[in-house]
Amino acid sequence: MVKLNIWIMAAVASLLSAIGIVYAQESHPVKLSEIVVTATRTEKELADVPASTSLVTKEDIEKSNVQAVDQSLDALPGVFDRRGKGLMDTQSAVTLRGMPEQKRTLIMLDGITMNKAYDGTVNFGGFAPEDVEKIEVVRGPFSSLYGGYAMGGVVNIITKMPEKREVTVKGGYGTDNTWGTYASYGDKFKDKFRFFVSYSYKSTDGYVTDYNVQTAKPPAGISGWSPQRYYRGASQYPTVYLIGDKGSNWWYNKGLTVKAGYDFTKTSKLLLSYMRNESEYMYRDPNTYVMNAANVPVYTYGTVRESSFLGTPGGTTQNIYNASYETEFSSVKAKASVNLNELQKSWYVTPGTTAATTLSGGPGTVSSSPSRAYSTDLQFTIPAYKIHTLIVGGSYRYAWSDTEERTAPNWKNEDSTTNLTYQSRGKDRTFALFVQDEIALRDNLTAYLGLRQDWWKTFDGYANSVGFAGYPQHYGPADSSSISPKGALVYTPFKETTLRTSVGKAFRPPTLYELYRTWTSISAVTYAGNPNLKPEKSLSWDVSAEQKLWEGFQFKGTYFETYIDDLIYSRTLTPTFQDKINAGKADIKGFEIEGSQKFDVGIMVFANYTYNNAKMRDNDIKPATEGKRLTYVPGEMFNIGFDVERGPFKAHCVGRYVGKRYSDDTNIDRINGVYLSYDPYFVADAKVSYAVTAFATVSLAVDNMFDKDYFSSYQAPGRKWYGEMTLKF
Repeated sequence: MVKLNIWIMAAVASLLSAIGIVYAQESHPVKLSEIVVTATRTEKELADVPASTSLVTKEDIEKSNVQAVDQSLDALPGVFDRRGKGLMDTQSAVTLRGMPEQKRTLIMLDGITMNKAYDGTVNFGGFAPEDVEKIEVVRGPFSSLYGGYAMGGVVNIITKMPEKREVTVKGGYGTDNTWGTYASYGDKFKDKFRFFVSYSYKSTDGYVTDYNVQTAKPPAGISGWSPQRYYRGASQYPTVYLIGDKGSNWWYNKGLTVKAGYDFTKTSKLLLSYMRNESEYMYRDPNTYVMNAANVPVYTYGTVRESSFLGTPGGTTQNIYNASYETEFSSVKAKASVNLNELQKSWYVTPGTTAATTLSGGPGTVSSSPSRAYSTDLQFTIPAYKIHTLIVGGSYRYAWSDTEERTAPNWKNEDSTTNLTYQSRGKDRTFALFVQDEIALRDNLTAYLGLRQDWWKTFDGYANSVGFAGYPQHYGPADSSSISPKGALVYTPFKETTLRTSVGKAFRPPTLYELYRTWTSISAVTYAGNPNLKPEKSLSWDVSAEQKLWEGFQFKGTYFETYIDDLIYSRTLTPTFQDKINAGKADIKGFEIEGSQKFDVGIMVFANYTYNNAKMRDNDIKPATEGKRLTYVPGEMFNIGFDVERGPFKAHCVGRYVGKRYSDDTNIDRINGVYLSYDPYFVADAKVSYAVTAFATVSLAVDNMFDKDYFSSYQAPGRKWYGEMTLKF
C-alpha cells in the first residue's frame, strides 16, 4: 500500500511537471533573494550561508495545513517532527540530523531560547502559526554561536511585524469538532512606530489515543477483550490483552501576542514584545470493551481496577517577554536583547491506582513544574581590513525550576490539592563570550572561524520524597566550562555551484531534571539525579554541494558525521537504586539529498531523502545497548510533493515517510501496529485554496489522505479534514 501511495503521488507530480513544460513560456516576476540571520548572526543571502540551511516562509505555512508551528517543518530534509497524536500532543519534539530528544536541538522564538529550563523540551503547540514571518533551520553544531542545546542545530521561529496596516481574521472547522479562530491587527505610523497584536484559539474534541492494555488474561466469564502482541516482543509478555480505551483526548489552546517597535533612525530600532499562551488537555469518558456473563459492560474485574481506564489531564501557561535594541555607529552594528521565558504553570494529574479512584473521582496526584529563564545577549558586528567581518559578543542566562507533587482528594479537580508528597528544585546560570570572523579570502571563497567559551554553574539543588528515609537532600554547587570552536568554508567555483564544509564542537549542559530529580517509589526504589553531571560534548563535520543544473532545477546533497561523548545515561547500582552518569558514546553518520523543479506557471515538484545511522558506540554501564540505534531517531525519511499556484487557485500536496523508531535503548521494541509501538509510516497531506476576492480566501485540507493506521506510541491521527476562511484587509 505504501508503494502504491507513493506511485500515486509521483504520477500526479509528473503530470504537473509536464503541464509546467508546456506553459513554461509564460513570464513571472523575479523573486528577491532570501535573507537569513541564524547561521551567522548577521543578514546573509541563503545561498551564501556556511551551513545546510532551510527557510520556511509565511507563504509556505499558509499553503499547508499547519495547526501547530512545528508541523511547518515536516517536509524538510534532516528534520524529524515527533508529534504522535496531532494537536493534542504535548510531547512533540523537533530534532535535527539524528540527535535524540529535544534537549539536543536548540529552538528559538525571535532569538529567545524556548527549551525549558526543567527538561529541555519545548511547548510547540502554544503559539499561532499565523504570527510567523519565517522559520530558519540551520543544521550542524552551533554552540560556537549559541551555546548549549545546539548540538544538532538551531530552529529559529521569527514572528512578523507590519510595514503597513494589516487586518487578518480567520475561522476554520474540521474533523473531531476541531475549531480554529485567529484575528490580528498591525500598523505602521509615520514610518516610525509599528504595532502588532493577535489572538488565537484552537480546540478539538480529539479522538481515542490511549488504550487500556493488560498483561494478565481476563478470567472466565469476561468477554470482549482481544489478544495482542506486546510491543517489546514475546520475551517479556507472550500476549497482552486489549480491554478498552481512555476516551477521546480533548485539547484547547489560546494565545495572545503584542509587539511594538519604534524606528529612531533607519539603523536604530527598539522592539518590545509579550506573548502568552494557555493550553489544557483532558480525556472524555473512557470506554470498556469487556462484558460480564450478563453482557453488562464492566470496568472492574479480578485485579483490574476502574482507575486503569483513566487518562492524565494537564495544562500549561507560558509568558514570554522581550526587549531588543539595535543600532549602528561608525559602520559598527550593535544588538542587545533582554528576555524572560516563564512557564507560569505546567501541571498534570495522575489518578490513583486503588479501588477508591473511579471514573467519577477519587484520590490522585497533581504534579507541577513551573520554571523561569532570564536571558540577555549583546553582539557587535565589526568590518575590519576590508576582507574581515568580526562578530563579538556575550550572553548570560539564569534559570530555575521547582517541581512539586501533591495529593488531590479528587483527581478530576487539579485545584483540590492538599499534602506535599514530593519536591525537587534547582537553579543554573551560564555566562558566555563568543567571536566569529568572516574572511573573504577570494570573491568566490569565504571562511568562517568561530569560538565560544561558556561558563556553566548549577546550585541550590534540593529533593524531598516526603516520609522516606534519607530526605530531604540538599546539593552543593557544581560548575563546568566548555570551549566550542567551529570552522567553515563556502566556495562558489561556478555561478550555479556552491560547495560547503564545516567542522565544529558543541555541548549540552545537563538539565535541572537530570541534576536534581531524585525520588523514591512506593516500592522503595530510588531514582536519583546527579548534581555532578558534566555537559555532553560532540564533534561534527559535514560537506555539501548545491547545484542548479537548468532553469528552475536545484539539487542539494550533504554528508555528515557526529561523535558524542559523555552522553548522560541511567545506571542501576543496586536493585533499589538508579542514578545518572556521563557514560555513553554515540556516533551519527548520514546524508541528506533534496531536489526541486520550479516552472514559470507556478508549479513546483520536490523530493528529499534523509539517512541517519545513529547508534550507541560505547556504554560500559549497559553493554547491551552498544551497536543499537539511538532512541526515537528514524533511520530513514523521505518526502515527495508538489505545489501549484495558478491565479486565485493554490494547491499543495506532500507525502511523508518516516522509518522505524525505538523507545527502548536495546531496540527490543520491534513489534509494529500495536499500542506503544513506533511504526514506520507513509502519509499524504493536501490543501487547496481559492481567493474568492482580493481579501477573502477559502481552503480545504485533508491530512493522511489514505487513512494510514499506525502508532507513534499513541494511536496516530487517521484521515482528517479542515476547512477555513481567511479575510485580509
